[in-house]
Amino acid sequence: MPMIDVYAAAGTFTDKHQLATDLAATLMAIEGVPDIPMFRQNTAAFVHELPAGDVSNVDGASGYVRVQVLTNAGALDRDKQIAVVSQFTSMIADAAHDPALAGRTWVLLTEAVPGGWGLDGHANTNDELVAAARKQIAKLQQGHLRDVDVVITRWPVRESRRSPAWSRSRPGQRPGPGQGCAGRGRTRARRGEHDQPPAPRRSGTCARGGRRGPRRCAR
Repeated sequence: MPMIDVYAAAGTFTDKHQLATDLAATLMAIEGVPDIPMFRQNTAAFVHELPAGDVSNVDGASGYVRVQVLTNAGALDRDKQIAVVSQFTSMIADAAHDPALAGRTWVLLTEAVPGGWGLDGHANTNDELVAAARKQIAKLQQGHLRDVDVVITRWPVRESRRSPAWSRSRPGQRPGPGQGCAGRGRTRARRGEHDQPPAPRRSGTCARGGRRGPRRCAR
């Protein structure tokens, strides 16, 4: 649920509201969080216009734009950091109708300290944010299970050092060790790829006629 602050001289952008909306949507997409109200309503951008003369570098030049991006800890890995800076720089130049502004745009990425993400009157840790998101997803699933299930599988939670429960049962993924052919059959059946149940297996043998270990499956 990042916050974005854009600082620029007054008159730099013709449509500040559209720029703010586009920046927020872009960052949410790069993060890969579930498309749920909790994240849509709490990912925002602010465009601050500064009076002439309020910005200057060492040489006295003032035609610069500063973009400050604040995320919760671990939200952006290296690839996402590169994507945010690249895309935001291009978006700032496009919104100003000035391609040269790309060379005068600073994008700064920062993270909130653990427990420093205030939402609904509470200073949330990463684990608390994840728990709140899961709670809302569970409520949405009661009436929109199929639609929500597709979205939430795209959200890895880095702070927990493991994938969340919903990402471990993606439709169509290959079964892990111990899941067996029956698990793969259930996954395919859920997706509607075939209407027949998996063929019964003979204990201790493979479909090819060879021996198989307790965790190996007929291919």
